[in-house]
Amino acid sequence: MKFQPCPQSLLAAILISLTGCQSPARLGQPSNTPPPGFTTLWNGTNLAGWWGADTEDPRKYHALPPEDFQKKHAASLANIAAHWTAQGPDLVNDGHGLFLTTDKEYSDFELLVDYRTVPLADSGIYLRGCPQVQIWDSTEEAKFKLGADKGSGGLWNNSPGAPGKDPLVKVDKPFGEWNHFRVVMAGSRVWVWLNGKQTVAGVVLENYFDRHLPVPPRGPIQLQTHGGEIRWRNIFIRELGTAEANQLVRGADGVGFKSVFNGRDFNGWAGPLDCCQVQDEAMVWQHGKGGTIYTQDEFTNFIARLEFKLPPGGNNGLAIRYPGTGDTAYVGMCECQVLDDNYEQATGDKIDPRQAHGSAYGMVAAARGYQRPIGEWNYEEVTVQGPTIKVELNGTVILDADLSKVTEYLAGHAHPGKDRLSGHFGFAGHNDPVMFRHVAIKPLN
Repeated sequence: MKFQPCPQSLLAAILISLTGCQSPARLGQPSNTPPPGFTTLWNGTNLAGWWGADTEDPRKYHALPPEDFQKKHAASLANIAAHWTAQGPDLVNDGHGLFLTTDKEYSDFELLVDYRTVPLADSGIYLRGCPQVQIWDSTEEAKFKLGADKGSGGLWNNSPGAPGKDPLVKVDKPFGEWNHFRVVMAGSRVWVWLNGKQTVAGVVLENYFDRHLPVPPRGPIQLQTHGGEIRWRNIFIRELGTAEANQLVRGADGVGFKSVFNGRDFNGWAGPLDCCQVQDEAMVWQHGKGGTIYTQDEFTNFIARLEFKLPPGGNNGLAIRYPGTGDTAYVGMCECQVLDDNYEQATGDKIDPRQAHGSAYGMVAAARGYQRPIGEWNYEEVTVQGPTIKVELNGTVILDADLSKVTEYLAGHAHPGKDRLSGHFGFAGHNDPVMFRHVAIKPLN
């Protein structure tokens, strides 16, 4: 059966299921009672399950030895107890102190939050410990130059002029009324609705602490506050499953994309096709067989979308602008590595960072740690434009490189094909039963 990558009607249904805009309290449920599928982040009584942190890189406290992190965690509790209190159904901060931070960390999720604040207050919601979905006084003229007049709900810490920094629409309610957020995060991509109106649409949240790195794959939810009282209630979260998150970041393939693997056979493909079989609409590499299979069509600039599943220690690769013969890592523009992120543990072999998943093999290293667990499907999008290649894995950009600028190579082995302008797209198998499906390509002018 030919894969149909989420028609617009189905995608709309997914988004609607994610984005119902009324607060559960407004739907007749008791305050702080989660809707189906959600769990409560604040228990309505005390601060169990939370600690205090400031605006600090979560990678730094992730790297602490366990005993040092526990000391940091314990030292924060007196501060949050002094500034955060339960008042009836409300969680109240006095405008001071550390930011309330969940003990549990999250990857892909849907978050519901109601808040009410006061004039001149400034706040926000940190996602995976990174700032932030902005909350502020949209009437404070002194901050209009910072964008306050555009309203709350943007990703304010994205770079100036970057997508998502300012909200798509201003929908803040008057002081004294409750505002309602829904925030969805899949990979590094974020969708935000404030009071039922979309303010951010699938935008990458930049890593405020190091814009050369993506945001961490997991991290806490933080409630930031400074400058005035803010009240919170109905704080609920739902972790997204793999299939849901993959479909959300892929969306509808849309105009220009063409399926290049029909899920039944290898019509339109060339190379040593006996190295693969088709099972459950996926091409499956046969154990102990290798070689590069490739599309009969050639491509210059393009976007390729696909899903893959790895066995422990699995190794394969995407052949980019492959000429049809030779070692694709060197004669094509590059081999974009497909490799178990835990390859060293699975095999005992050490690899160079330029051999890790998503890397332009032997030339430029990709960020690691963004794969799904072994046995789950990963979604990947690769954009090739001139000498550049960008790889987005499960909603996070892990490589964005200009290969024309590469001058140092793994083991000093040059890549004479890196400057090729066109070639075939394919898969470079290395004897492991790696699986691929839902492969679509859009040529770019």
